[in-house]
Amino acid sequence: MRVVSLVPSLTEAVAATAPGLLVGVTDWCTHPPGLDAARVGGTKNPDVPAVLRLRPDLVIANEEENREPDLNALREAGVEVLVTEVRDLDQAFSELERVLVTGCSLDRPRWLDEARRAWAAVEPLPELRAVVPIWRRPWMVLGRDTFAGDLLARLGVVNVYAQHPERYPRIPVEELTAIGAEAVVLPDEPYRFTADDGPEAFPGLPAALVDGRYLTWYGPSLRRAPAELSAALAAARRAADRARS
Repeated sequence: MRVVSLVPSLTEAVAATAPGLLVGVTDWCTHPPGLDAARVGGTKNPDVPAVLRLRPDLVIANEEENREPDLNALREAGVEVLVTEVRDLDQAFSELERVLVTGCSLDRPRWLDEARRAWAAVEPLPELRAVVPIWRRPWMVLGRDTFAGDLLARLGVVNVYAQHPERYPRIPVEELTAIGAEAVVLPDEPYRFTADDGPEAFPGLPAALVDGRYLTWYGPSLRRAPAELSAALAAARRAADRARS
């Protein structure tokens, strides 16, 4: 079978299960390192003719990461396109199984069961009210109905914008700093927040710098995500407790 993946998370999932299936991936597919597959452009601007030249049996995509006109062009050329939707952890698990077992005709991988067990064993930390920026210039944050927001909620984070009508609202930083959060959670993707780029905009708020792959990717990284995210959040929780005492 010949598979093209237009989603970095799904690229890693297929590569960890049956790497020989992948013949094409996006420029943003960074895991696993050294992946031997043709590059077909970005998630938002794939080179459709290049994808077609690879003669894929299946293209896997995501409703949020990929554009419908590109997917329609592939369908019109006779290519089967499997489009995923991932808004929470349970949906991530079911969609991963659909991609791997139904789409790629593989056995359910061991790593998927390990990831389920890792999340089933999570014990949430004490509640931590936080803002979760994902971009700056302009500032954007996690709003309602997001995969990353669901992971954080399972770990005890109360996203102060979880009820916002938009999924990724643009909020002025002056509002972000005045809304009454106890901490700010700063992932390193899609915007690469670092210790020197991000925390300074939230004076007085503890910052949890987290690996964006553990927060936003659905795939083999889900096995380690609970422990990695919990460690970063626990440090911010301790800092928030010290600030309050």
